[in-house]
Amino acid sequence: MTMDNVYFVGAGGIGMAALERYFLSKGKKVAGYDRTPTDLTAALMAEGVDITFSPDAGTIPQDFRNPETTLVVYTPAVPDDMPILEYFRKGGFKVMKRSEVLGLITRDSRSLCFAGTHGKTTTSSMAAHMLHCSPYGCNAFLGGVLRNYSTNFLLDPKSDLAVVEADEYDRSFHHLRPWVAVITSTDPDHLDIYGTEEAYLESFAHFTELIKPGGALLIHEGLKMRPRTAPGVRVMTYSRTSGDFRCENICRADGTLTFDLVTPSGLIPEVKLGVPVEINIDNAIAAMGALWLAGAFEPDSARAAMASFMGPKRRFEFWLKEPGRAIIDDYAHHPDELAASIASVKALYPDRKLTVAFQPHLFSRTRDFAPEFAKALSAADRVVLLPIYPAREEPIEGVTSQIILDSITIDDKKLLADKKYLPEEIKNSNFEILLTVGAGDICNQLPQIVEAAVD
Repeated sequence: MTMDNVYFVGAGGIGMAALERYFLSKGKKVAGYDRTPTDLTAALMAEGVDITFSPDAGTIPQDFRNPETTLVVYTPAVPDDMPILEYFRKGGFKVMKRSEVLGLITRDSRSLCFAGTHGKTTTSSMAAHMLHCSPYGCNAFLGGVLRNYSTNFLLDPKSDLAVVEADEYDRSFHHLRPWVAVITSTDPDHLDIYGTEEAYLESFAHFTELIKPGGALLIHEGLKMRPRTAPGVRVMTYSRTSGDFRCENICRADGTLTFDLVTPSGLIPEVKLGVPVEINIDNAIAAMGALWLAGAFEPDSARAAMASFMGPKRRFEFWLKEPGRAIIDDYAHHPDELAASIASVKALYPDRKLTVAFQPHLFSRTRDFAPEFAKALSAADRVVLLPIYPAREEPIEGVTSQIILDSITIDDKKLLADKKYLPEEIKNSNFEILLTVGAGDICNQLPQIVEAAVD
């Protein structure tokens, strides 16, 4: 990129943050706009990004008003009629989607690209951590802040490996050229974009066509999607119990979880998970399989890294852990993710009552999957539902959290609650294990929830 200045429209998005940090590392001036201040925007501003929170084009810094020296990057979540975006488009600036820029940056790398409805953030973070702890190194553009490093961007100028979270929203991952592609799951999502499950699966099939010659695809067994890889691209499978990469001898003891990894070249014994929950078994198999396919897998280094892996923020993150009680936060926002998260907590605490506080994300997703959300939540002992977090959407008539609540089968242990009353509601519940879940802003209540719980 030859531009001296880079302006981000939607600068507070987690995917945008990795690119902002990348351009800062290259000595570029970086600025941007976002709707509201967050912990992430505060961190980016402390690192040198000039972020404003007004959509008025008059807030654009003077250095970023020259189309000859300024690249503009935007996220598809920003509406086309947003004044700042209109200013740049009408002014003749080079305006690119985030995914296009990421594709250009990683074009000449050996990219390990992790795609899937769920699991991609944790799996890509595992791969990045293992490579960072190995002689191979990597550059990583992640969809979550990795707790080991307090960032979602890792830089190693000496490495030609890049780890990329490949986002299917708005078909963004079609701008990537993977060396190794991983597909963790293809359960239908983003139907506001795709319309049908068939179109969603087709998008993943096209993603497999983009793998570079001589590269590889690692795909979870049992998916509906059928790959369309080019001749010469290796296709391998993984799962917990079968496939080219799988595990044996799972051992759960004293809050730890270990297993033996089976690879095409042999067995790697006693892999210990730093975040010892069931859903991370598949994630770890995929991450280590991707490194094996990339020719960058060193068993001893990988085993040590997996044991020290702390996970991304908001992916099964403990906020309270004491005898008899725990508070865990998770980003799950799809029914299958929610079900897996609840199952993992129940497996970790089989003798404790589980309370789930869930904030549905998007009106369209709630409309499309209300029965599936209700079924997943019915596995909990108690459920507190918050109003829908709208994100980029306007309300849809008749679509509220009530349509989920009505179908939850634990009739006497479910209720709706306003977000601001959630800490008090949790305190009065005498919970044993609390799981807060959702991709919205429920996490902002966690400090107050913990304070109320220990008061």
